[in-house]
This record gives sequence, structure tokens and C-alpha cells, in this order.
Amino acid sequence: MALPEILVLTTAPPRECGIATYAYDLVEAIRTTYEANFTIQICAIENSNETYNYPIKPAFRLQSDLKKSYQALADDLANHPEIKLVFIQHEFGLFDAGKGAFEELIQQINQPIVFVFHTVLPRPNPELQARVISYAQHAAALIVMTQTSSQILQDDYNIDAEKIHVIPHGTHLIAHTNKTQLKAHYDLQDRIILSTFGFIGSNKSIETSLYALPEIIHHYPQVLFLIIGKTHPNTLASDGEKYRDYLSDIIEKKGLQDHIKWINSFLPTTELLDLLSLTDVYLFTSNDPNQAVSGTFSYAIGSGCPIVSTCIPQVTEVLHEDMGIIIDFNQSDQLAQAVIHLLDDEPKRQQMRNNSLQNMAVSAWENSAIQHGNLFAATCPGKFDFQFKWPQMNLLHIHKMTTAFGMLQFSKINDPDFDSGYTIDDNARALIVMLNQYTLNKNVQDLQSVQVYLAFIQFCQQENGTFLNYVDEDQQFTDQNATSNLEDSIGRTMWALGYLISKQDQLPEALVIQAKAIFKKALASTQDIHSTRAMAFINKGIY
Repeated sequence: MALPEILVLTTAPPRECGIATYAYDLVEAIRTTYEANFTIQICAIENSNETYNYPIKPAFRLQSDLKKSYQALADDLANHPEIKLVFIQHEFGLFDAGKGAFEELIQQINQPIVFVFHTVLPRPNPELQARVISYAQHAAALIVMTQTSSQILQDDYNIDAEKIHVIPHGTHLIAHTNKTQLKAHYDLQDRIILSTFGFIGSNKSIETSLYALPEIIHHYPQVLFLIIGKTHPNTLASDGEKYRDYLSDIIEKKGLQDHIKWINSFLPTTELLDLLSLTDVYLFTSNDPNQAVSGTFSYAIGSGCPIVSTCIPQVTEVLHEDMGIIIDFNQSDQLAQAVIHLLDDEPKRQQMRNNSLQNMAVSAWENSAIQHGNLFAATCPGKFDFQFKWPQMNLLHIHKMTTAFGMLQFSKINDPDFDSGYTIDDNARALIVMLNQYTLNKNVQDLQSVQVYLAFIQFCQQENGTFLNYVDEDQQFTDQNATSNLEDSIGRTMWALGYLISKQDQLPEALVIQAKAIFKKALASTQDIHSTRAMAFINKGIY
């Protein structure tokens, strides 16, 4: 039997388009998150004068400026019963050339429809209001990316709140990287990097940043502003490079040539994320208060950039004061003051970076995929089997956190924090995990980690058999051992030792002898422990 299918109506790479990038990232995340119990097909939105060499041939194509193409798609959907859901990425500009035909297509689709509204305009005129209401009436669900957009649909379009679902714009989970090394890799060492990216157009209001630069450069002469992105294809077709030329004139008049770097291309995601990761302050200066959401802003905050931004709805909901600074539209003076304030305080920028990386994990594409999967299952009960795909075990962080002495206590995101020192608590946990891993795979590196953790436990054992917990980065016991309740850490250590001994048939004899000696030496001292949880850990170790 054919697998059930989800048809995604969207622009698609290699078309250089924000929605194409969004849909690609989302679809890949869904495919990665779930087992292959269903398939996702793409209907690529094009114009009749466009030709794209798609990496994977789309199942269907919609030439959005030809009415007959809409009817052909409606016929195709009627003849493909395996398609159980139609998932539409909606932006008004995509369908303006054939909006009447698009509305007829929606009315003819028999499968449940889920819309993603990338733009939600407040205070609509009667024609626009009627169009959106019609879409909503024929849809099983509507997805928006901000609470503000949800409220506009309810207040200005009278759409039932139960039909509206807020799923934030996805972000990429990125590793905490060494900014100095990244700058050197891109030949940007010794520069303070400001950046902005996305399709170049007047709505970006990049001039707001350019007019602020002289004041910023007065305080920080090493500033370099990266302007990353091509002119938007629609802008290029209608106005050519008029806006870019306008910006170039400002740069020349202000004498900013040595402080600007144009990157006039649509960058691969990996390179873009690198440039965002090395950015000291990201500048988002949209001048459109009705712009509900920005993929460029999502990329930047997901990369941990401290941000100075104008106040579009997404920004006001997401950018807390511990992650960036919000300014008014078209206010270069405010932007200059905000940037200087952040550049004056490197610890604050680092904390903003950490806060952004932590807070935006909830909107990672992997989590966005789950939210979409839950919605699709609810929309089409019984038609899809969304079973999670187990990821491969990834021990990179454990290995990064393990020194020759033991497992470090803390990290900052994924960056080991050597100042935090070590605890027997964490080394006992690590010992249990790596014993499990070694007995599964018999990897020599895993066994070496087991030996490190066991040696650390032996280091912490005192003459009377009990254990201390806290060790600093210089391998000295800290005063915290005298003021803290150590019973839980002792109990967890006994569990780890007992667990190792229980695996003796699969481990080197010397390791088992070492663990038995530590365990027996400690056992008598545990009789004085009265913490319920610690006693439970000890019982597990003995068992």
C-alpha cells in the first residue's frame, strides 16, 4: 500500500527566497524527527518565466501566474488519494498574479488544508479581509508565528481562536563556537563585527545603521559592518540596484568605505551561521511595523547574537532585555547609543549570547517539527503514524567535558567551564553512562573514559572510606565539602561502583578489582547515612 503523503505547497530551493529556506528547513526537520511512515511531497511555486534545476524533482509545480496551472493542480490532487493533507506556505505576493485562481483552488481541494500565514496584515480593507476569511473557512488549521498575528486574525478577521495555532519560526541549534578562531578563519581578526543579512530592499532600512556608524566608529574605530545578501529578485526586476546604489552613496558621503563589507550573495546556511556566530552585535532595522516575523531575525537570535532591533511583533515577543535592545523605527541615534552600550560591556554581550542560545532552543527546527507533527495528527486523525526516529548516540559533549582528571561539573552551553571544577556526583553519573555505552559497543575510547571516572572516585575517597564531593580545577578539595550535605553524592557513587562490578564479565579484571576495593572500603561508612534517596542509591549499588 502507498504511504500517506503530505503535500507542501511552497517555493523551493534553489529559488532564493525566505519562504523556500523556511519550508526546506521545516521539511528536513520533520523527515529527520519521524520514521518513514509517511512521505512529504513538494509542489513548487514558480512563475511561467522561471526555470529552476531542483536538487530533488518536485512532485508537482504551480505556475502562479497561469490560471490553468491552478486547475491542473486541483485535478492532480483529486487524482492522488494517497495525499491526505495539503500544507500551504502562504505569502500574499506569491499568489497576487493569480489570486482569484488561488481562491478557486482552495475551494476545490478535498483534503484537509493547513495554512502557514507568513504575513498577517492588521486593519485589512474589505477585499483583503474577505480573502483571508475565505482561506480560513476552507482550512482545517491556520499556523502563525507570533501571538500578535494570532490576535490580529481573531480581532480583525473574526477567525475562531481554536483554528489558530502559534508555532514560532524555527531556529538552528548551533554549537558554542570560538569567536576569535572564526574571525581569523574569515580574515576578520582584530575587527568588531556588526552585521545584518537578508534580501536587500528599502524595507530593511539599512540606512538607519549607516547613519549611526560615524558615532559608533568614533568610539570603536575597528568596527566593520557586514551587509550580507543580494538585492531581492522582485526589487531587482522593478528597480534594479537603485536601493543598493542609494546605500553606496551614503557610505561614500560619510567616508565609511573602510568600515563596510558587502557580501552580495545568497550564502549557504553553514557559512551564514558562521558569520552570525562571529558577529559582536546584530542590527535588525526593518521599517515595517506590520512585518509579523523575520527569518533573518530568527537566524540571528538563534545564533546567539546580541541584537539591536526595531520593534516588529516577533521582536517584541521574543527579544527580552537580557538578549538585546529594542529601538524605535528609523532612529539612528538610538541605534548608535544601543550599539555603543553593548560594545562597552563584553561580559553583558557574552551573557546575552548564552541567554539567546538557551532561550531559543525551544524553537529549534527539531522542536518545530514535533509541533507540526502533533498538529497534522490532530488534523487528520488516524491517517498518519508519527513515530519518533531515535537519533544516533552523540557523545561529543561528554568527551569535551572529560579531562584526564575527570568529568567537569558545568558548561556554558556546550563550552566546558573549567572554573566550575569537578564533583564526584557528576563523575558517578558519567561512569554509569559510559559503562552502558561500552558494554553496548566495546569502544576503547569509552573504556578509557570509564577508567578516568573511576580514578576520580578513588581520588575522592578518604581514609575512613567515605567520599568528598567538590574538587577545584587545581585538583584541590574545596571548602564546600564542609558546608554541604554529601549524602546524595556518596549514595550515587556507591550505585556507580556497584553497577561497574555487576558488569565484571565484560570489563578488564584490573578495573573490577579497583572498583571492588573502593566499594568495600566505603560500605561500612554508609551505615551512618539517613537520606532516603541516598539510601536508595546505596541499595541499588549493593544489589
